[in-house]
Amino acid sequence: MRFEIVLAPQAVEDLRALPARLRSMVEDALESHLRHEPEKTSKSRIKRLRGMERPQYRLRVEDLRVFYDVAEGRVEVLAVVAKSGSAEWLDREGRKS
Repeated sequence: MRFEIVLAPQAVEDLRALPARLRSMVEDALESHLRHEPEKTSKSRIKRLRGMERPQYRLRVEDLRVFYDVAEGRVEVLAVVAKSGSAEWLDREGRKS
């Protein structure tokens, strides 16, 4: 199944703020990992976030973390955050279940 990838306004801003090389890497990772199997977890690349209602998943791209939800054939990318700021972002924006 092919998933539609939708970027939230914050994710668009986050991507624009990245240097071109990193932005390209994130865009490639979104296409290769989230287009067809966004819920397929792995040891290092994709993790389902426990105890979180939103975001549901985290994709690792170098030192960046892409937080996203999956529902009804869509992947909603919520934010692209540096690893060092990911815990703070989750505390501020995440919703615990």
